[in-house]
Amino acid sequence: MDNTLPFSQASENNKLAIHDVFSRHLTDRASLLEIGGGTGQHAVYFAKQFPDLSWQSSDIPSSVATLNRRVGIAQLPNLPLAIPLDVNQARWECEMCDGIFSANSLHIMSADSVQNFFAGVGRKLQKGGLLLVYGPFKYDGAFTTESNARFDQWLKNRDYLSGVRDFEWINQLAESQGLRLLEDNSMPANNQLLVWAYNLEAGTGSRDNLIP
Repeated sequence: MDNTLPFSQASENNKLAIHDVFSRHLTDRASLLEIGGGTGQHAVYFAKQFPDLSWQSSDIPSSVATLNRRVGIAQLPNLPLAIPLDVNQARWECEMCDGIFSANSLHIMSADSVQNFFAGVGRKLQKGGLLLVYGPFKYDGAFTTESNARFDQWLKNRDYLSGVRDFEWINQLAESQGLRLLEDNSMPANNQLLVWAYNLEAGTGSRDNLIP
């Protein structure tokens, strides 16, 4: 590990579990937009794991330079330099894609920004494309663990507009953009990895299961 690069232990810990899900869904995808690339660890790792997938990472303008420290060093043919992307912008300056991924971002954003996130996904995701979102969620208004409840309080103490989101609300926003839930996978450290498909005509998702 290069100690001069930004590093997230959480990204290091969850990449293998995320890869297990990605391996079911991304092998036949051509292009993916990552929103909130952070340290770039996911971008570099998954670009190596899926060499036929063009992985376009992004982050808010103030964080792109940090993200590109790792991306630039990697020099992978399917991993271009990250681009600035603010989900609140009416126009996202990026190409259409058949996959969008975001990890640990929806609980950092405000509720308005979460709504703008899904509106942007609806504009940029191609028909038949996938949306994959990693992070903690509440179900039926309840936290899945006490640690997630404490995390939610920590988030709100730092920024009262942030917080662990209700799965039902998130899924409603996804459905409003033509997305249908495929999977809700339990992940390490009390997180989930949600997978939606754009413009599916049939089927409903359930936690920890594929559509029958």
